[in-house]
Amino acid sequence: MRDANLLSRRRLLQGSSAILAAGLVGASPALAKAPMSNTQAPYFYRFKVGNAEATVVSDGPLPLGDPTQAFLGLSKEEISRQLDSNFLPLENAVLEQNALIVNTGSHLVLFDTGMGTATDFGPTTGKLLNSVKQAGIDPKDIDAVVMSHAHIDHLGGNVGDDGKSNFPNAQFYIQQSDLEFWTDEKLASGPLKSFLAQAKKNLLPVRDRIVFIKDGQEFLPGITAIAAPGHTVGHTIFNISSAGKSIAYIGDLTHHPVLLMEKPLTEFAYDTDPKQSAQTRVRLLNTLAANKTPVVAYHFAWPGVGHIAKQGDGFRYFPSPMQMAL
Repeated sequence: MRDANLLSRRRLLQGSSAILAAGLVGASPALAKAPMSNTQAPYFYRFKVGNAEATVVSDGPLPLGDPTQAFLGLSKEEISRQLDSNFLPLENAVLEQNALIVNTGSHLVLFDTGMGTATDFGPTTGKLLNSVKQAGIDPKDIDAVVMSHAHIDHLGGNVGDDGKSNFPNAQFYIQQSDLEFWTDEKLASGPLKSFLAQAKKNLLPVRDRIVFIKDGQEFLPGITAIAAPGHTVGHTIFNISSAGKSIAYIGDLTHHPVLLMEKPLTEFAYDTDPKQSAQTRVRLLNTLAANKTPVVAYHFAWPGVGHIAKQGDGFRYFPSPMQMAL
């Protein structure tokens, strides 16, 4: 009887398999088939800092190309080792552009404005205004535009090609030394002539609305300037505080989460004073790490929110988990 039962089960399974196979042979195309979307999610991320509401908006990826041409003082082998061990491509250093908007309750503040319509780094930049709108923010409501420095990828969206401000109700904030340096005609014939042209295009039309900021100054409620010279003469980072919480917007204190962190005295080709920039980087990263201050890093992988920690003689960046429920 036991053998007969086993035989019956085998026949049942064999029969079921045959029926299933027959059905598949003549089956119609899957009903779930759909065309590729070829679109990405909206380019903003929102979180809280105390009572303030922070929103990171992107101007799009900024490809630097061959990392050996931008990160100086490291051998090609050392650059490859650092990138490979962090699962990053070896041939193209791609940066992000994470601009920060903070609603303090009394002010709506935008930190840096991206590349605008300039295409010096290719066609993937220039998304900031669209990202702002995707975030449900009207550029007309922004009443303060704060520039970490006057490089092309941090002020390029101040003004449109028509010469009118993209943020018509905003005051603009920057270090005076940076404005003076990057509008100096002596740069016009040098390798940074496009940087000069963009600085003039995006600073001079709003010159009557520019407010100069100084190191240590709380120039807006809860927002304090911290001088970070070297990348440019007036490069500045910012501490944002609300209800006992704080975060630092670090601009271009470090451009890469690996190549300027593991060995932070590495020099960067776009620095005005590379050695001063490296010393500034080490000093301020030490402070951020010691205080466990959260950061928004302009050029780190989207959305650039995380923490800096000491690691040997250098530092390591730890991205914060994205909070999808406010």
